[in-house]
Amino acid sequence: MSESKKRVLIGSPIHQKPQILQEFLDSLLRLRHEGLELNFYLIDDNDEEESSRLLGTFAAGGNEVFLQSSGLHDAYIRNDTTHFWNSNLVWKVAGFKNLMIRRAEAFGYDYLFLIDSDLVLHPDTLLHLIGTGRDIVSEVFWTQWQPGTILQPQVWMHDEYNQWDAEPGEQLSQEEINRRFHAFLAKLQVPGIYEVGGLGACTLISSRAIASGASYDRIRNISYWGEDRHFCIRAAALGIPLYVDTHYPALHLYRDSDLDKVADFIRLTTAAEPEDPCRKAANNERTAEDVQESKAGTAEKADVPERAEANTATAADAEQEQAAPSAAQGGTLPWTEAEARERLSKDPLQQEETGGQKAGRAAAEFAAAFTERGTSPRPKLTLTMVAKNEGQRFLRQVLQMHRKYIDEAVIIDDGSTDDTADICREVLQGIPLRLVRNSVSKFSNEAELRRQQWEEVVKTAPEWILNLDADEIFEDRFASDIDSLLREESCDLFCFRLYDFWDDRHYREDEYWRSHLRYRPFLLRYREDFNFAWNDLPLHCGRLPENIFELPHLLSNLRLKHLGWSKAEYRLDKYLRYMLHDPDGQYGWKEQYMSILDPHPNLVPWTE
Repeated sequence: MSESKKRVLIGSPIHQKPQILQEFLDSLLRLRHEGLELNFYLIDDNDEEESSRLLGTFAAGGNEVFLQSSGLHDAYIRNDTTHFWNSNLVWKVAGFKNLMIRRAEAFGYDYLFLIDSDLVLHPDTLLHLIGTGRDIVSEVFWTQWQPGTILQPQVWMHDEYNQWDAEPGEQLSQEEINRRFHAFLAKLQVPGIYEVGGLGACTLISSRAIASGASYDRIRNISYWGEDRHFCIRAAALGIPLYVDTHYPALHLYRDSDLDKVADFIRLTTAAEPEDPCRKAANNERTAEDVQESKAGTAEKADVPERAEANTATAADAEQEQAAPSAAQGGTLPWTEAEARERLSKDPLQQEETGGQKAGRAAAEFAAAFTERGTSPRPKLTLTMVAKNEGQRFLRQVLQMHRKYIDEAVIIDDGSTDDTADICREVLQGIPLRLVRNSVSKFSNEAELRRQQWEEVVKTAPEWILNLDADEIFEDRFASDIDSLLREESCDLFCFRLYDFWDDRHYREDEYWRSHLRYRPFLLRYREDFNFAWNDLPLHCGRLPENIFELPHLLSNLRLKHLGWSKAEYRLDKYLRYMLHDPDGQYGWKEQYMSILDPHPNLVPWTE
């Protein structure tokens, strides 16, 4: 009986030039994935429209892709000499990678494969890395970090980038450091699997490592540069060893001039390869007809440093954990780019069932499933909110936006004396609306009000519940992206960042106003069999049940704008209300209450 397919999520945060990005995406199409269920999670952080267009084409081309826009527009400077990073860019990327870890965990993937978008992969990379059985393992690639210097791998042994062995406290002369450094480089030129102290950029992470706590969170008492270093230190502290594999080096397009190497790299890596014992172990369902004859003496991989002295390489041979096969065995010919694209668009019933075409059939099945998912009815989305005297504020504006994507609405009019109820009926005309009017406001006991709101929503048999206040509105792209969130079958809760606007174009950021640096729950799938529990605080009790994080949840990069602070008169109203209901800050933060009237707050421009 054949084993069930391993599920793999390929993740990549992408801020890339179009020419390099195209080579990266093409190499993903060439990856062999027999016996795997392969999905993609790509975050579009590009500042070039052509790069975003390429990602959209890739997502629409029959691949199972979750494509998110970062919503950010940071400058990333690079030239043909080097790349320039700053702390904000580093931790932005760390955040993206953590989103991918959380998605892999929430949806039960067996592996997460994180890849930088300036790499071109050997077709056998993924199957081979899975076959190694390691919980964290990177495929090697080599880079000239500065023009005229030697090629170095992206892995290291200790500290920030020390590429030599050393025991704790061991004092080494510069001569000994040089000797060990060259021995380390020589070792990594011999095909094998080696334990290292640090790695990144092309890394397979198992579900076991993720469950153990692997993440890219910053370790506050370590000043090392780069999110990969913090990831590796945390993994080591958790007792998870780190490995590099050197059987199938990737090509690193670090400079535009490296694009000249792509054609030779593809030619060499699509030649018939020796059978890989790791890939064979990972893919035990392959049949004899999948194997084709190949010739011995496969050409050397592109972009690898020249061999070091023979005696050093011999020493490295003795240290390697797993040597490459010495003679050519059978190997499956990979797809060319044209073949891959053709297979993704073909009817699977017309595919022949011979050789590598089985993988083509699987890819076509993925494409069919993706298309069916996109045309099937999406789950119902119910908007719910509490409103009081919002007629002259933002109610009309936010409801006009919400009606673009909601299926019904449940609104509590909490004792309004203006035209709030009339605006709700007018703007939401044609959409089922359950409008409940309280003759006396219940806001003095917010927990009671929120429970009432919840009970009224439940009466409508909701599927997904979007709980927003009357002064909250998502950025424009939410309308086009919400369908993909509602179709996520393995997630019951999505969290978003909330930005407190202080005028029409700026949000506030200081020690008291940092809500946009955290993710809060706003979109919840209703589970009839789940026992929802409530917080009984009369103020700041939360708009949703307090135990919702027991449900599978994910973070979304879609941003939510809070307009309620955006005018001075509104801020004064809120200040007076908090002083009336919570003068001592018993339920909130008194210092934050006092800061509401700060005449010179720190404001940050908003970019849509």
